Amino acid sequence: MLAGSFRKPENRKVYWKEFIEQCYDFGIRSLPIVIIISFFLGAVLTIQTAYQLVAPFVPKPVIAQINRDSTILELSPTVICIVLAGVVGSKIASELGNMRVSEQIDALEIMGINTRAYLIMPKIIAAVIIVPCLITISIAVSIFGGYIAGSFSSIITEEEFRQGLRLEFIPYNLFFAMVKSFAFALVISIIPSYYGYYVKGGALEIGRASTTSVVVSCILILLFDYVLSILLL
Repeated sequence: MLAGSFRKPENRKVYWKEFIEQCYDFGIRSLPIVIIISFFLGAVLTIQTAYQLVAPFVPKPVIAQINRDSTILELSPTVICIVLAGVVGSKIASELGNMRVSEQIDALEIMGINTRAYLIMPKIIAAVIIVPCLITISIAVSIFGGYIAGSFSSIITEEEFRQGLRLEFIPYNLFFAMVKSFAFALVISIIPSYYGYYVKGGALEIGRASTTSVVVSCILILLFDYVLSILLL
């Protein structure tokens, strides 16, 4: 499927339009849920970290440091991509499955269009570009959520939180987060495309394919998370 997806496009203008639509689906439509989840992840992480580190010998800036590192290394890339696998992945699988069942894909192939390149390639490229951008936004919003939660609950002052954000910062962690986001973006786009493109049957099979694609995508995201952590950390 992937080999057929990256052949030379017949009409680049049509492919460009499809690519922009997929970027809109991955980015703009997913942005509200990403912001909401990221904000409350950061807020809860700050409160729970403060709850577990209540001790006079533990400096409060450590709370912000833990919030920063946990968000960059694990929470934003993994949790947000699992959410995207459910939101975007199910949409991709059901969309392609509906096109297969209603014979729209067969009609495109009769017209001489490479359906794998036309339907799947823009999704993969859009995911690889947009998902890392969403993860970057998620990291910033999550840290901001922790900042707001710490300030309003008087757990940590604004100056202590800023100090903790600068404490022993390792730029490599951001590189690691981006590598994970690229890998997860491939999973989110390829797995649902496969299950949707090759679905057989009717509406019941479309639902099953959509559910299966989400389950498999989540398992692969967690597996890749483990493998990349071993290889890169």
